[in-house]
Amino acid sequence: MNYIHKEGRTLLLVLFVCFISVLTACKLVIGDGSYLFVLSGFLSFVFLIFFQFFRNPKIQTPLNSSHIIAPADGKVVVIETVKESEYFKDERIQVSIFMSPINVHVNRNPLSGIISYFKYHPGKFLVAWHPKASTENERTTVVIKHKNGTEVLFRQIAGALAKRIKWYVKVGDNVQQGNEFGFIKFGSRVDIFLPKTAKITASLNQITTGGETVIAEL
Repeated sequence: MNYIHKEGRTLLLVLFVCFISVLTACKLVIGDGSYLFVLSGFLSFVFLIFFQFFRNPKIQTPLNSSHIIAPADGKVVVIETVKESEYFKDERIQVSIFMSPINVHVNRNPLSGIISYFKYHPGKFLVAWHPKASTENERTTVVIKHKNGTEVLFRQIAGALAKRIKWYVKVGDNVQQGNEFGFIKFGSRVDIFLPKTAKITASLNQITTGGETVIAEL
């Protein structure tokens, strides 16, 4: 079942009231006509798109301490070994999930553990697939320390349209796999940086479901 995320409730209510007001005003001023049918169809389509942005489906995460769960709905667009220069300062396996405008935009914890690092970075709004988006765009960096001592880093990255990143965690929080840690309005992507010993189970272009799809095993 889909619910409306708290980040979108006020906006959707305002849009609904505005659309009804526009249709009512047009009907009073000009009267009935085919244009009114076209306008109502267009406004309904716009409202549906915004509704898609703010869906918050109820999920059941299969808790497993050895699994890394996809933090977002979307498509796997990067699987490669890179140097992570902000926190680990060594080579890690990067898995990136691109979120289109029609994906669920809720971000979920990929594993359970303690938040050992958090930082918000203001920045640019390059398109999400730009090579420099991961280091130059507005973003957050979150690190969760697993109970076995392994740390996993992930980033919410803004894009050309996504200009509102929300997060609900802070250093010291004890978080559970699959629970919400944030939200990105209108798309963009999430990068996950895993130890080189991790077994990657995701594949390029795979469609993921946040909080459910297993993308790696520790």
